[in-house]
Amino acid sequence: MAVTPRLRLPMLAAGQAQKEIVHNEALALAEMLIQPCAQSLGENDPPAAPEPGRNWIVGDVPTGVWIGHAHAIAGWSEGGWRFVEPVEGAHFFIAGDGRWARFRDGGWEAGMIDGAVVRIDGIQVVGAQEAPISAPSGGVTIDSEARAAIAALLVAMRTHGLIST
Repeated sequence: MAVTPRLRLPMLAAGQAQKEIVHNEALALAEMLIQPCAQSLGENDPPAAPEPGRNWIVGDVPTGVWIGHAHAIAGWSEGGWRFVEPVEGAHFFIAGDGRWARFRDGGWEAGMIDGAVVRIDGIQVVGAQEAPISAPSGGVTIDSEARAAIAALLVAMRTHGLIST
């Protein structure tokens, strides 16, 4: 059966009998993938009583009917389980923890956002990491409280990746 190249949705063939079967299967798969949401990420065990229309992202070592579908999107419908292999860059909202997950380099990563800058109200608040800043040392007048405050600021900026170490 011919399928679409990216999402692998089944396509109708010219003169095909029982087109409604293929069409309904395509709708069931589209239901899983449009406005993508999964209950959880990395589950290995299928839920005991799944609800139709719910999805899960299968973990590394699936069990039961999920065996052979590691990292796939598993969707439950009235017709049973359907599995979709994720494509590079696929994004799913994970309802259980309120974060987005992305399929990248053969695996799922959750809660990560890649970008060049963060702007709030049009003003850049975070950008590329800056060069390291040396901790204060030497000088004629030594203010230990000021040095402690500067050192704490530098640690915080390094921890958040704003400056390199």
